[in-house]
Amino acid sequence: MYRREKHMLLRHYLEQGMTKAAIARELGVKRRTVYRWIEARELDREVNDRQVQYGPRAPKRRKLDAYKSIIHARLEAYPHLTARRLLDEIQKAGYAGGYTQLTEYVRTVRPRPPEDPVVRFETPPGQQGQVDFADFRLPWGKRYAFLVVLGFSRVLWLQFFSRQRMQEVFEGLEGAFTFFGGVPRELVFDQMKAVVIRDEREEGGRVTENTEFVRFANHHGFRIRACRPYRARTKGKVERPIRYLRESFFYGRTFTSDSDLNHQARHWLDHVANVRIHSSLKERPLDRLERERGELKPLALRPYRSYMLPPGPAKKQTKAAFPQIDVERRPLET
Repeated sequence: MYRREKHMLLRHYLEQGMTKAAIARELGVKRRTVYRWIEARELDREVNDRQVQYGPRAPKRRKLDAYKSIIHARLEAYPHLTARRLLDEIQKAGYAGGYTQLTEYVRTVRPRPPEDPVVRFETPPGQQGQVDFADFRLPWGKRYAFLVVLGFSRVLWLQFFSRQRMQEVFEGLEGAFTFFGGVPRELVFDQMKAVVIRDEREEGGRVTENTEFVRFANHHGFRIRACRPYRARTKGKVERPIRYLRESFFYGRTFTSDSDLNHQARHWLDHVANVRIHSSLKERPLDRLERERGELKPLALRPYRSYMLPPGPAKKQTKAAFPQIDVERRPLET
């Protein structure tokens, strides 16, 4: 039994007076098949009006098929691993296909969560930076990622520390200012207020600021701002990079030491985080930094020197090696 479309075409061609050979060529069948259909009196049957139903097409083999087991294994171990990281890993295994088919497949095996309905507020160039710490577990202990994000460009600065004290805050901020090429007019803090702001509630509801941190802020020329009253509209720009840091950088990587951790983090900043097309801005953060840099306050002439905090561990000094001089020994008696 042939398909209904060919049934109708066969009847049409015969009514037009076409030869059996011409009909066979048009339908893509042998001429003997056309004779058999006519002899079987198929044309005398009425064509029903049921909707034509087509079966599923045979799946087309794609370049990604050989690497789906790797993708499933990585997503099973790290459910939030980004498609960009997965692309890097399967390319090392020999994948020669494109990024689009990978993202389409990952979207089917790992549905994305619903988008945040809150519209993040924007700040003008040079106005604001947001700061936070994030905890990470490593084989040799807990490490703290110190993150600073510029509000306008979304350029990210990152450094890992073994502790989260005032000394680490100062070192991290000065590293960020040098990387940005300037200082934003204000810095927003939230969970770090225990480190940089003494949250001592008095009768009037005032908050006593940490005088050492105030000196540091005055030295570099920025204002301290606590994240109040609504976190999603005041601090959202740094919360998303923390999740992005975990999913795009930390998950699935191997680190051998603190120096290796920070070395890989710097490489990730320069080659992934700050040069990607930002999902909200539709631009690269590094390109927006070029426009923001002119609005940042100039860098301080020298690093901040604290007279209150204990100095860092002194470096061990090796003893100088003195030259050995051979002295001729003679008896005192002549």
